[in-house]
Amino acid sequence: MIIAEKSADQRPAAGDVSVCVAGTESSFVPATGTRIVAGLGLLTVLAAAVLLVGAWHLTQGTSGVGMGELIGALLGENTRIGGVGVAEIFTGSRMPRLCAGAAVGLALGVAGSLLQSVTRNPLASPDTLAVTSGAYFALSVAAALGLSLSTLASSTLAFAGGLLAAGVVLAISGRSAGTATTRLILAGSAIAMALEAGSGIILLLFKENTTGLYAWGSGSLSQLNLDAFLRSLPVILVVLLICLLLCRRLDVLSLGDESAAVLGIPVRSTRTLAVLCAVVLTGVSVSLAGPIAFVGLGAPVLARLLSRRLTVLRRQLFLLPATGLIGALLILLADVVLRSLLGAQGAASIPTGVPTAILGGVLIIILAMRLPEASSARNPLQVASKLRSRRRFMLTMALGLILLLGAVILGLLAGSMFLKLGDLALWFQDDAPKLFARAFSERAPRTIAALGAGAALGLAGCLVQGTVRNPLAEPGILGITAGAGLGAAIVVTAFGGSRSLLVLFAVIASLTTFAAITALAWRRGFSPERFVLIGIGAGYTLSAVTTYLLLSINSWETPRIYTWLSGSTYGRQFTDVMPVVVMLALSLPVVLLMGRKLDVLAIDEDLPRVLGIKTARTRLIALSIAALLAALSVVAVGVVGFVGLIAPHLARSLVGARHHRVIPVSMVFGALLVCLADTLGRSVIAPAQIPAGLIVSLLGAPYFIWLLYRSRA
Repeated sequence: MIIAEKSADQRPAAGDVSVCVAGTESSFVPATGTRIVAGLGLLTVLAAAVLLVGAWHLTQGTSGVGMGELIGALLGENTRIGGVGVAEIFTGSRMPRLCAGAAVGLALGVAGSLLQSVTRNPLASPDTLAVTSGAYFALSVAAALGLSLSTLASSTLAFAGGLLAAGVVLAISGRSAGTATTRLILAGSAIAMALEAGSGIILLLFKENTTGLYAWGSGSLSQLNLDAFLRSLPVILVVLLICLLLCRRLDVLSLGDESAAVLGIPVRSTRTLAVLCAVVLTGVSVSLAGPIAFVGLGAPVLARLLSRRLTVLRRQLFLLPATGLIGALLILLADVVLRSLLGAQGAASIPTGVPTAILGGVLIIILAMRLPEASSARNPLQVASKLRSRRRFMLTMALGLILLLGAVILGLLAGSMFLKLGDLALWFQDDAPKLFARAFSERAPRTIAALGAGAALGLAGCLVQGTVRNPLAEPGILGITAGAGLGAAIVVTAFGGSRSLLVLFAVIASLTTFAAITALAWRRGFSPERFVLIGIGAGYTLSAVTTYLLLSINSWETPRIYTWLSGSTYGRQFTDVMPVVVMLALSLPVVLLMGRKLDVLAIDEDLPRVLGIKTARTRLIALSIAALLAALSVVAVGVVGFVGLIAPHLARSLVGARHHRVIPVSMVFGALLVCLADTLGRSVIAPAQIPAGLIVSLLGAPYFIWLLYRSRA
């Protein structure tokens, strides 16, 4: 991934994320006879690889039917295995799974490539438009209601949920700047997180009805017959044809909005049509095989990484089909390798998305390590931020602190038993009744834990976004979330795990993951682009392993670990809070002193060098502090996402991009968000409780979306 700096007349409008992956230039490569031949040759090689892996895939299955029997059946032999004809096994099991894998990989690969092209951000994927999350949420609601749906009805419901979610994203993103802005991916990410939180709450509250959805949520190629594939194929082919007709426009669009408009390209309609094509392709894939993660992100990234050496992939005419073929190859290869290693029977219980994410994540890490050292892109967060006055900063801080104080008081009063301010005063005077004193003694550590973890995550997110210069970056790309989840899953599956052991393993695993990602990114000079890609690859790989471990235990144990992975302050003591509070106290003065360096570092790669700033060392210090804060927040509240993404964005929109202002405001917003989430989570359906991390997404996403909607023009 390389962020390409454009000339003044080609630079996109403020808010756009001008990103090309793996050396893709801002201008497309002109077509020549040699390049066309090379492109066709490359597509032929990829198609041959898909066919070869597909032939291998057909030999894998639980019946023991091999290639010889399949060839015999094709030649008319009436061979039977266990009373079932080989031809029936071929048409009823093997072929449907193969066709579903190829179709889903093709659709997700092209969809991801379209989204990354029109948004110019390598973190964009089908999940960005919340299509996958919308489909999963719709099916979760149906399962919670106890509805028994046919395959066609469930596919239709998933498709409708995905399209509805994407429609909301497109409506919020606004029309003035088209859909190729940061607004699109931020709105989509916020809605996706809210929908995922809603699905998570349903999984926890309706355990009996939704036990099978956790596995389905990772995708499955299991098919009853070819009917679903045959229904999906015409839609995929028609949309692919439309995409190929858009290739020339997308190539010109890479020159920049203004240049494309001068050359007669309808920028807005081109982007809108491209996004709609991606939505339809993703919806079809979800209805066919469930939400398979990574392919929509990994396949385009792999294709663009390859474009560093194969310049023909810098043309959309070859990039789109190549990305689709790479997506199909990823899914089929991951599925067949897993079946070869574990046997068809052993692999049957593992969702297809698990090996796909592992394989793709490893490939991205390998290719990302071959990226050049750095880029000179200007940070869209810094460029687009407006100047804010000191008075506005002071007012924002004052209002934030007042709201935070109110949230703390509410956190102490609210719960299964709502207390009064007078009771709180008596507790401070050590004169409260025993029942009230016990309630306050339980709530106080939880409230302080929420405050400390929220502030830590807000600060960590601020440091990560500015340091790696990407508006979608958050502490998760440091490996903290994935490492913590894996450490917790190991404890639960291997040791049965007390909470203290679970937290210890989670922190050790998260910091070890961050250290490994940093070491890999440092090998050829510390590059933020390489760091982000390696973090993405590691995150997908470790999360897939975590999913596999959780699915290997009793399905009734899944909600318990899922609760912790969603963030919870249940049972916290002051000793759990002290590590993150101490780290905050030590790190805040350091990052404030680094504020001016961080401001310059967040602009581009060249200016810090001109001013004599040691970029690699500054980045390492900032990211190490962020990693420690995020890891220690796990001790306080478990794994909580979204805070590190939303709090810095809200702070930046109110007080500007200067770090000495953004940092304290981000901490206040983070603490406020987690504190409110924890209070609501243990009060709304008391005595039952909802994890704070799920409430965070439900609380933060609407407000974040409202801010985006207000500024859509």
